[in-house]
Amino acid sequence: MKIILSRKGFDSSNGGIPSPIMPDGTLLSMPIMEKEGVSYSDIVWNGITYADILKQLSPTKTFDRCHVDPDIRENRKKFIKGWVPAFGQCDTAQTQLENAGVEKGDIFLFFGWFHRVEETPDGYRFKRNNPDDFYSGSDLHILYGYMEVGEIIKDQECIKKFYWHPHSSDSHTSKKKNALYLPSKSLSIIPSKKGYGTLEYRQDRVLTMKGMSRAVWNEYKFLMPEHIRENRKNSAKEKGLYYAGQWQETVVYESAGLRDWVKKVIT
Repeated sequence: MKIILSRKGFDSSNGGIPSPIMPDGTLLSMPIMEKEGVSYSDIVWNGITYADILKQLSPTKTFDRCHVDPDIRENRKKFIKGWVPAFGQCDTAQTQLENAGVEKGDIFLFFGWFHRVEETPDGYRFKRNNPDDFYSGSDLHILYGYMEVGEIIKDQECIKKFYWHPHSSDSHTSKKKNALYLPSKSLSIIPSKKGYGTLEYRQDRVLTMKGMSRAVWNEYKFLMPEHIRENRKNSAKEKGLYYAGQWQETVVYESAGLRDWVKKVIT
């Protein structure tokens, strides 16, 4: 079994703000912007559109359309006939997954940049940094979802004909590399769980090391460079784990402790 740490949602260059940790603990990953995508006004959480939430959190920014991927939360205003959860990948990132031999039974762990929000009389606001409570007001990398690979579709005509997903658009199916990943019915390591899902906030799902910037992670031995496929090094200056640069997918090979950690954070 391989684990793929998959970075998704807003970042400093796309969106420019963290995704919110809602007051009830929902990790509401905000899909990145895309001109041809779904309107933020067509996606909802608890009856509120993503567009309204973003307007409250960042009044000066404009958020129009987005790339809903991974699509693992049933959150559309209008029902999509034939909807199934799916995750798409293309270009260099897809080549990396292929070269790593990602296959049925491997598990994606989706993470992103999050910050707590609070509800005020004027709407949702990001919480200020709290020196007495690191987890309350800090920017954090957090695991927010998962998917065990049940099927990988690379037939572009099939993707275009049967799927609504952003990777079924002409701009994606015309690429040299483009694939859809569909989940298994249940998790092989936790058969009582579905093969995909979103996660609520818990401290054990926070990757960021306490007291550090969000990209410096807890120094889990099974996530260190000797256990990942890419030719990376730990660039943390003092303590923790830091993989520098912009990247989407990091494939982790199984070693002592990894499987137990994955089971713990998903359960």
